[in-house]
Amino acid sequence: MTHGSEQRQIWLASGSPRRKQLLEQMGLTPIVRVADVPEYPEPGESPRAYATRLAGQKGRAVRAGVTGAPRWLVAADTVVVLDGQLLEKPVDAADARRMLGALSGRQHEVITAFWIGAVGGDERTEAVSTAVRFRSLTEAEIAGYVRTGEPMDKAGAYGIQGAAGVFVDRIDGSYFNVVGLPITEVYVALRQMGAWSELALV
Repeated sequence: MTHGSEQRQIWLASGSPRRKQLLEQMGLTPIVRVADVPEYPEPGESPRAYATRLAGQKGRAVRAGVTGAPRWLVAADTVVVLDGQLLEKPVDAADARRMLGALSGRQHEVITAFWIGAVGGDERTEAVSTAVRFRSLTEAEIAGYVRTGEPMDKAGAYGIQGAAGVFVDRIDGSYFNVVGLPITEVYVALRQMGAWSELALV
């Protein structure tokens, strides 16, 4: 719940318009700062550890360059995992078709790690997992979706909030986590860290 037109500003260390919209849905006013962090898994690094590390690195990189208000920052990273393997953003249309074909009729895991930190203060990182099952897709459906261009900037080559929503047979866990930010868990973390009251929210 928000009060009047007051702004509850928070730094968002991500260029994702979906994360920005989800923070706005929570009643916050994100100020976007994109961190220049290499996104490559380290040898032997698990998908959860990879997402958690990236979220923290993005958040700390932005925090190092800001001072004063707002005091709180949020960063996040989302990965799609099929059979233990990362499906990152496709490099081209053929790669997107490959990924969607692999997801067809299968269950996969979406992990979003988020980092919350205060300027010059505390920080916390958590990772949330959601199981997503696709119905069986035809080659024509995959090709048509790829032609929209929507898959190209998304892990796993799809966005559940977009046209690919019709591909999803069921999910087990947080829908918002699949979009890119598990807002319930973020809200709870902000409250526990004292940020929620500091942001003048109830």
